[in-house]
Amino acid sequence: MSKIKNAQLRYRVIDRALRNPYKPFPTKEELRQACEEAIFGSVEGTDICDSTIEKDMFAMRMEFDAPIKYSKKEKGYFYEDEHFSIDKIPLSEEDIEAIKFAANTLMQFRDVSIFDQFGFAIDKIFDRVHISNNPTDEEVNNFVQFESQPKSQGNDMLPELLKAIKEKKVVHFGYTNYNSGKFKERTVLPLLLKEYRNRWYLISYDTNKKKIITYALARMSELKVTEEYFLDQFDFDPDVYFEHSIGITAKEENPVNLVFKVDKIGSKYLQEQPIHKSQELIKEGKNRDTYQMNVVISEELKRTILSHGSQLEVVKPKSFRTEIQTIVQEMIENYG
Repeated sequence: MSKIKNAQLRYRVIDRALRNPYKPFPTKEELRQACEEAIFGSVEGTDICDSTIEKDMFAMRMEFDAPIKYSKKEKGYFYEDEHFSIDKIPLSEEDIEAIKFAANTLMQFRDVSIFDQFGFAIDKIFDRVHISNNPTDEEVNNFVQFESQPKSQGNDMLPELLKAIKEKKVVHFGYTNYNSGKFKERTVLPLLLKEYRNRWYLISYDTNKKKIITYALARMSELKVTEEYFLDQFDFDPDVYFEHSIGITAKEENPVNLVFKVDKIGSKYLQEQPIHKSQELIKEGKNRDTYQMNVVISEELKRTILSHGSQLEVVKPKSFRTEIQTIVQEMIENYG
């Protein structure tokens, strides 16, 4: 990668670090590590030195009028204007070339097994970058429309939580319960970050409840990574924990054998995109096909089943069929 492309990427990493509300006032060393890890996947200091970061911040002040200041009290750097971001500045030719270089690099690895789950996202990035000479050209939206999702709250916590998981550090945060509306302090051992429908969740061992709890990042605040380390006192295997789950809910209950029927059109969609990896076609009918799968009953499963409307009918277990019937009846009553 050329030095010019390297510099443009480092500017973006530094900018992101200076705007991270969950780790304010990063030191020069922390900025260096962030850049080296983002670009080279390492923090050893073999590719980027402190003087490079100093030159980068000077260049950002000169080229972008970046209001970077140093706080003697906090012993770290910050933006004097908290609303500033170089993301709001139009990309230069060097920026565009750097983005295209990164996109081409990603495409080289899209078929590697470890990146299987990101293949679709990589394709979208590559398409957006190469569909126009300028990937920020808003006129592209007049004739090509990509699927978009609103940014979920709490995503800024991802780097800090990931680091805490890797280093096995205890974290504190405030959490607001949707049902009760109450705000409580939590102390947990972070185990896994999991995305579901464009929202991020933290799977953790709650030290007060003494069990594994899932917390939505959008409802978390005042995150603090402590210097307290923890040793694994229980086995946690994400693949086993979520083996029979849909979404982010995983219960200790045994999975059920869910049998359902779906019309021919719906069946074609399910063959392209199964509801669960255990889904199996067990009978083909004239008008409807019958499937089965081993899953844990959860709110995510209910919403998934109901999203298929009249195309899908739950056959068994009887208790779950009755529960879906009750929900459908309530819907009918809502519509008068």
